[in-house]
Amino acid sequence: MNDTQLMVFTDGGCSGNPGPGGWAYLIVCESRGIIDEKWGAEQLTTNNRMELSAAVEALEAVLVDPSLRTVAITLYTDSQYVQKGITSWIHGWKRNGWKTSNKEPVKNQDLWQKLDQLANTLQVEWRWVKGHAGHEYNERVDRLTQEAIASLCNRIDRPC
Repeated sequence: MNDTQLMVFTDGGCSGNPGPGGWAYLIVCESRGIIDEKWGAEQLTTNNRMELSAAVEALEAVLVDPSLRTVAITLYTDSQYVQKGITSWIHGWKRNGWKTSNKEPVKNQDLWQKLDQLANTLQVEWRWVKGHAGHEYNERVDRLTQEAIASLCNRIDRPC
């Protein structure tokens, strides 16, 4: 499968911020179509943590499949926080000991460190895609994220 392009679509969100949150990913192989999709939820979290969690979970799924580890990956996110964070901001954070330019600790450092490790293990190109703009796969992960949040809210018998 080394000559195949792998596309990964991720999304995360919250009902309230912080509040109940969900994340989802979709892995698409150009020669085989959708090969994996998954979602998860957390009772009390933030939108940014869910966006990061989606990317981490997706890349971990790629990493455990030996046939996908060497495939070029294009990861699509509608989160500029994730796209700019992993391609630009992270270099300064690491250089500054995981501090922002204001000398504050980087929020979600645990997830950023996981994402950095995964991104350096795999061949990942990061692309931002406009959310809610009709892109089929982005819309699908958005729906899965909303289902994840709804399932969590239904389990705890309270509206989200």
